[in-house]
Amino acid sequence: MSDEDDLEDFELDQDDFEKEEDEKETEEEEDYRKEGEEFPEEWLPNPLTEDMMKEGLSLLCKTGSGLAHAYVKLEVKERDLTDIYLLRSYIHLRYVDVSENHLTDLSPLNHLTHLLWLKADGNRLRSAQLNELPYLQTASFAYNQITDTEGISHPRLGSVNLKGNNIHMVTGLDPQKLISLHTLELRGNQLESTLGINLPKLKNLYLEIKDAGLQT
Repeated sequence: MSDEDDLEDFELDQDDFEKEEDEKETEEEEDYRKEGEEFPEEWLPNPLTEDMMKEGLSLLCKTGSGLAHAYVKLEVKERDLTDIYLLRSYIHLRYVDVSENHLTDLSPLNHLTHLLWLKADGNRLRSAQLNELPYLQTASFAYNQITDTEGISHPRLGSVNLKGNNIHMVTGLDPQKLISLHTLELRGNQLESTLGINLPKLKNLYLEIKDAGLQT
């Protein structure tokens, strides 16, 4: 069995996985609001280490031909991380939670081409930009310092959460690339209009328009 076939099977289990994570989100959101309001100017470098990886890895699954196995889920939240460069080597990861750290760069995730689910809430990100990840279905970047919506172009992405950032205008959401996006969360930003939101499969849109007091 190929990696592609194996990933197709994983898509069927997304609802169960997301329900488990959604139960945690309500209690975490208040923490993000309190902790994310002010960021210290500097943090001491604290890169992801092999020991942290060993503690955070779980969900052993088949890879490739089905003869090999690898851990495909990683949770390294609340570790004060400033660098996740080490993730470049863990190419079989499918579920990654790096929330509540001090990350400013997610580019190592560009090497995780099997990634299905990503949670990077409560960091210091100024952008959600990543290379196109062919299997990514759910991504959350809530409560960061993101200023735009550029660089989100994953063809299977169904849900993206950008709540509680500093976005003033929606740009770069290409309807020809985001053909699966059905849920877009933009509340808690500084949006001035709905221009730039023209997505063919969009069913759930959550936003607030600055000054107008409009909430959808």
